[in-house]
Amino acid sequence: MEIFWDALLDACIDTAIVIPILYLAYLIVGYFSHNDNEKYAKILHHTKKAGPLVGAFLGCVPQCGFSSVMSKLYSDKVVTLGTLIAVFIATSDEAIPLMLSKPEFIPKLLLLLAFKVVYAIVIGYAIDIIIHLFNRRKKQIQNEYHQPHHHEHGHCCAKNIFLDALKHTLVITAWVFVATLAINLVIGYAGLDSLQLVFTENIYVQILLAALIGLIPNCGASVFLVELYMAGVLNFAALVAGLSAGAGVGLIVLFTTNRKKIWQNLMIMGLLLLLSIIVGIFTSFFNFV
Repeated sequence: MEIFWDALLDACIDTAIVIPILYLAYLIVGYFSHNDNEKYAKILHHTKKAGPLVGAFLGCVPQCGFSSVMSKLYSDKVVTLGTLIAVFIATSDEAIPLMLSKPEFIPKLLLLLAFKVVYAIVIGYAIDIIIHLFNRRKKQIQNEYHQPHHHEHGHCCAKNIFLDALKHTLVITAWVFVATLAINLVIGYAGLDSLQLVFTENIYVQILLAALIGLIPNCGASVFLVELYMAGVLNFAALVAGLSAGAGVGLIVLFTTNRKKIWQNLMIMGLLLLLSIIVGIFTSFFNFV
């Protein structure tokens, strides 16, 4: 029982430290993105050739809103598949505020973002070029991009950015607490070696498992992966793979708004998984901890 109370106390302390950082981060995000879904749509609509570049940087915003908006824009044929994939890969969900809350992990956070953004841009343009080559005779994609579309605002924005930031903070705080408590209990009762045994020391198995976890369309997945990394269980390359596969609720929105093309959605999800595993393997060659 002592192990449980120690794990609970540590989880409460670790979670309490994160709360002010989370709230400040979401308040800043809310200030810049409040009711700006239409603005993002216009930016990407008028900068089609720069779509993967713009999308990769906007995808870094630590919030589920942009990946969900991008899924809606893709189903409306406003943005390209390359732009959608670039946003999905660049999305790090809750990794940014969580790693910012612990200064010793900030250098690794910057490295993580650099890997993901560069990779997202390269892959995004590669996909668009390949699609363009296959469709250059029909020019179907190019014509569709010039059609006017009406866009709905995403569901993540509230009228009050302070309440919106508080809502996101409370939700993520709950996930942080649950993930931290679960990890503490496993380490306490079974030992750190047992948790490491589940993920094994094989970096390739870690990358595969992390990428599969990252596909779970929930912020809890990114929280779990980051907590495992900060606990020393997960390798940096596996973290990159997992967070590259994580698109927040973007996949749910994609399957909802693009529901008439289920096989296309499954192909996109499979492509995202494959690309995440590839970037994880590539990152592993640099031997980051």
